[in-house]
Amino acid sequence: MSDAVVSLEQAETFSRCMSVGGIAVFPADTVYGLACEPASRDAVERLYALKGRVADKPAAVMFFSVGLALSALPELGPRTRAAIAALLPGALTLLLPNPAQRFPLACVPDAETLGLRVPALSPALDALAGVRWPILQTSANRAGEPDACRLADVPAEIREGADLVIDGGELPGIASTVLDLRAYELDAQWAVRRHGAVAEGEIAARLA
Repeated sequence: MSDAVVSLEQAETFSRCMSVGGIAVFPADTVYGLACEPASRDAVERLYALKGRVADKPAAVMFFSVGLALSALPELGPRTRAAIAALLPGALTLLLPNPAQRFPLACVPDAETLGLRVPALSPALDALAGVRWPILQTSANRAGEPDACRLADVPAEIREGADLVIDGGELPGIASTVLDLRAYELDAQWAVRRHGAVAEGEIAARLA
């Protein structure tokens, strides 16, 4: 593993980049990601073009603290909110009901579903915990190609096309587990839609 450490200055630059509609390559708790302001159509279109991804495929919205995520989604019920608090931060993408249709550019084609991420940051990435800006986030690779666990693995055209590139060293390289909680408020049922960094047994234990 590399000893690269994200500085407070880099985290502040990341926030500024998001605030002006920029695109950033950044390290998460799983793989390298691409990020932009989720309300900026121009930024989202640029991000998808860099990735070579179709525009009708959803992306996750990432917050860097659970408290900020819960504050941004006040309409979620108490059972779902308790599950979020038990599961996050962590290498999970939670599929949540989105009755208020928040972050619509990230939710196409289903505005009623929101993908939520709150990463569990390593000590080397801890400065990112101060980022208070929600981001639209997807993996920093070309569509259909392997995820990047090192900055050098991010395709050159993506690094060169981004407005900001942050090196966080070598990452675990296993994508997040996608967990469906859309029916959880009603009957506490959940389902794994994509296996990844967090095993089903660990999910069950956290929710128990």
